Amino acid sequence: MDPQPRLGLIVGEPAGIGPEIVVKLAQSARQSALLAFGDPLVLQQAAERLGLPLHLRQYDASNPLPCGAGELAIISNSTAVPVEPGQIDVRNAAHVIACLQDASRRCLAGELDGLVTAPVHKAVLSQSGKHFSGMTGFLAEQAGLTESDVVMMLANSTMRVALVTTHIALRNVAETIDATLLARVTRVLVARLTSDFGIVHPRIAVLGLNPHAGEAGHLGTEERDIIEPWLHSMRREGFDLVGPLPADTAFLPQRLRSFDAVLAMYHDQGLPVLKFSGFEQAVNISLGLPYVRVAVDHGTALDLAGQGIADPSSLHAALRYAETFVTQRRRHFA
Repeated sequence: MDPQPRLGLIVGEPAGIGPEIVVKLAQSARQSALLAFGDPLVLQQAAERLGLPLHLRQYDASNPLPCGAGELAIISNSTAVPVEPGQIDVRNAAHVIACLQDASRRCLAGELDGLVTAPVHKAVLSQSGKHFSGMTGFLAEQAGLTESDVVMMLANSTMRVALVTTHIALRNVAETIDATLLARVTRVLVARLTSDFGIVHPRIAVLGLNPHAGEAGHLGTEERDIIEPWLHSMRREGFDLVGPLPADTAFLPQRLRSFDAVLAMYHDQGLPVLKFSGFEQAVNISLGLPYVRVAVDHGTALDLAGQGIADPSSLHAALRYAETFVTQRRRHFA
């Protein structure tokens, strides 16, 4: 029998809803052994506000990680200043960065199989003096990769959407997309659909960049000049890629059923549809890291912090995905 997945759990921005949803997650027994990275005082305060039990045990590598309801192992990293729910403080940015660095290091060393991450506040982390474009890019850098080596894919129970470009201005998308980037993203996507989802020969719907996928060059030439030649090249290698498809009809349910994933050219081309179809159960998956990483698909929700009403569904879903990926990947690479 395979050993339990060993997963790091990033509490994230201490003033956001991260502590609350982590406490709520901890109330259920788990298939995996979880190791939290955060401030134990912040978690205990969140548990007290919720009226929920929480037993935190300092991490000891010689002891198994707990997986029972109401308990978590934790690597303590105290915040610089006291935390007030909903009130971010840039002085606590170093705390968040340190937790991410420690968790990433333990994953790279093989001590953990992967990470499940609650939300961080990108603007606050950037204001601290360290450039922070997002957790995906940060973890890629920690692993010695570039951000373009790691593919962002969001998933819920009805669809999977991967992105060619992520957090860049819309005016820069067309000049960023080229055959090299498309090929790199597709190879990572197909490899992880195979190793993590167990899909032997994934079929990918590739969206066009322009309205109506360029309308044969009348509404833009990127499809004709870049995407179509790249598709022909990849198909010759055996990749099952369909497109370029007009984005306005690609997400019709009867079309989606034919594909294992959708490859969107930019952030707001693919993600609004996925989030509309099931935001609460959606997760953000980093493909291409040397370990499993699954995050919630929502932000810090400062307006909800401390009220006891934050929905932990996305964090529960992220944990389930991570557990499945670790198990599936062990079998795939056995």
